[in-house]
Amino acid sequence: MAGRGGLINGAWDQQVPAECQPSPKILRLNGKLAWEVAHDPLHVDIDYKVAGIGPGMSFANTMLAKDPTIGVIGLVPCAVGGTKIEEWAKGMKLYNDMIDRTKAALKDGGALRALLWYQGESDTKFLQDTEAYKANFEKFITDVRADLQMPTLPVVQVIIMSGDGKFVEEMRENQRAIKVENLKQVDSKGLELKTDNVHLSTAGEIKLGQMLADAFLQF
Repeated sequence: MAGRGGLINGAWDQQVPAECQPSPKILRLNGKLAWEVAHDPLHVDIDYKVAGIGPGMSFANTMLAKDPTIGVIGLVPCAVGGTKIEEWAKGMKLYNDMIDRTKAALKDGGALRALLWYQGESDTKFLQDTEAYKANFEKFITDVRADLQMPTLPVVQVIIMSGDGKFVEEMRENQRAIKVENLKQVDSKGLELKTDNVHLSTAGEIKLGQMLADAFLQF
């Protein structure tokens, strides 16, 4: 979700495709909790690793193209690559930062429309993590909705296609079995990967952003 598209030897190639171009109608809450015109890398001051092209700008541009009446879109990037679902449990730093950033985004008005979630590759190393994922994710969504006082907050989740371990197919099955109200899932299987066979390429990230927008528009 943080985006590794366009990374070559640990550095971003600075190439921004047409689908990810900035727009005055797409804003980003930066690391200092201030709104600015969004641009890739969307997670440049959020993820401690080097970020590149992710699905966020493609998602937002697709939303504007398909629903011109939606107004200004505010993206609140919170992703940190290489993390397990247990690191996003209520009370953990990543969870707390996400909740705090979301509340900061809402303090001057606007409406929280959805949570976009793409994570799980790091939970494929050990079978016990893979098997616990469904329950951990369902509790995570329950906690997020409670802390934001939005019991029906729409969630769009990506079903992973790759992982750091050998239990990718088991993870895909567990993700598909998740039972959460107001949840849409998009399957990333078949999207183009980088040569590391884990992260999506720029083309894969663009397509995923379009898929996320299409899923969101089904709510």
